[in-house]
Amino acid sequence: MTISDKLSRISRRDLFKLAGAYGWTSTVLAAGAFGGAMSLSSLAQAANSTYEKRFKKTAKHELKFGASGFNARNLLIERAGALQFVQDLEERTDGEIRIEFIGDNQICGQLSCVKKTQQGIIDIYAASTQNSAGGAPYLNVLDYAYMFPGRASQYHFLYSPESQRILRDPLEKRHGLKFLFSHCELRGIQLGLSWKDKPKVTKLEELFGTKNRVTGTQLGRIAMQLLKLNPVPVAWEETLDGLKQGLIDGAETWASAVAYANMSPVVSQSVDLRFFCGTEHTSMSAKVFDGMDGALQDAIMESAYLSQVHVQAANEAALVKTVGFSDPVMPGTIFDQENVRPAFLPDDQVKMAEEMCSPEFNPEPWAEWRERLNKWSGGIDTYKEIHRVAREIPADTKPENVEPRRWWKA
Repeated sequence: MTISDKLSRISRRDLFKLAGAYGWTSTVLAAGAFGGAMSLSSLAQAANSTYEKRFKKTAKHELKFGASGFNARNLLIERAGALQFVQDLEERTDGEIRIEFIGDNQICGQLSCVKKTQQGIIDIYAASTQNSAGGAPYLNVLDYAYMFPGRASQYHFLYSPESQRILRDPLEKRHGLKFLFSHCELRGIQLGLSWKDKPKVTKLEELFGTKNRVTGTQLGRIAMQLLKLNPVPVAWEETLDGLKQGLIDGAETWASAVAYANMSPVVSQSVDLRFFCGTEHTSMSAKVFDGMDGALQDAIMESAYLSQVHVQAANEAALVKTVGFSDPVMPGTIFDQENVRPAFLPDDQVKMAEEMCSPEFNPEPWAEWRERLNKWSGGIDTYKEIHRVAREIPADTKPENVEPRRWWKA
C-alpha cells in the first residue's frame, strides 16, 4: 500500500490539522512508515513519534523547503524525489540539518518558488525549470528544441561532470542557486476534451494551427511558434477550464504532470512530441549551502545524488504503471481511468518537427537567446555542448539503464 493509498483514508482537513501540530515533514514521513491500513489516531501517534525523533536534539540548520504544488500523494505519481531527499538528508546528518517540507502551494507556487529562494524566504525549492526560468533565466539553457533525443540523454547529462560546467556553475554564479537533482521527461502537447472524439494524432500537421497554453520558458515559445502551435500564456487556474471548454486546444507539458496535477479528466490525448525538456528539479540557495561546514555540504550532495538515482528508477516505473503513458495503456492507471490516449508519433514525424524547429536545422530564430545564454555561461556554446553530451550514449538506451555518476566529481 502506497503513502497515497494510506493518506486517502484521512480527510484533507484532518491532515492539515496534524501537519499544523507536527509539521508536514513529520506527518508525511510517519505515513510512509506504516505497513498497512492507517487511521487518523494511528497517524497522529506516528506523527508525534516522528516529530519527537526528529526534534530530539537542536539542529545546526533548520531549512524551509517550498515544494510548490507537491504533496505525499502526487509525489507518487510524478516521482520528483523531494521527500526522499528530505528523509535521507536528515538521517544522513543525524538531525544536524532539519527540513520543513511545505507543499500544496502553501508557501510558494511553480512561478514563485525560485524567487522566494533567491529572496531568502525559503532555502530549498522544487518546481519545473521552465516555470522557474522567469526568476532564473539561465535555466532556459535546458530548453533548446530537440537538444535531448530522449529521457536517457537527459539523465546522462545531469549525471555528467559536464553538467557542472555548463548548467550548474553558471546557474549558481548568476542566480545564486545550487541545482541538486531533477526528474526527466520531454514535453508534448496535451489535447483537451474537444479532441476526445477525434482520431488519435499520428501526423505533426494535425497539430498545426492549434492554440496551446505555454509555461514560463522563453525558449519553449520559440519552438512552439516554429511548429505552428500558437503559444498563449494562460494562468494555470484557467488552463483546466480552457481545455475542458475548448477555449484552447491543448497545453504543453509532460505526461506525469498531466496525472499529478489532476489534468487527466480534461485531457483526451497526450501527444509525445518530445520537443523540449520537462524537468521538475530541486535547487537550494547557494548562500545557504555555502554557510554550512564541509561535512554537511558533502551530505547534501550525497543526498542529492541518492535522490537523483531514486528519481531515475522510480519515475520510469511510474510513467507506465501509475500514469499509463504507454501503448497499450496499462489497466488501472490514471490514463486508463480517465480515458487519456497517449499518441506516440512515428519517428519520421518527430524528425520533421526537429527539422522545423531545432537550432541544428533552423538556427536563426534561436540566435539571440543562444548568444545571451552563451555570454551568461562564460563563453560556452551551450547548445552545441549540451547537444554533444546528450549524444554520448546510444539513442536507444533505456532511461533506467543510464549509469549514475556523482557529477561534481571529475
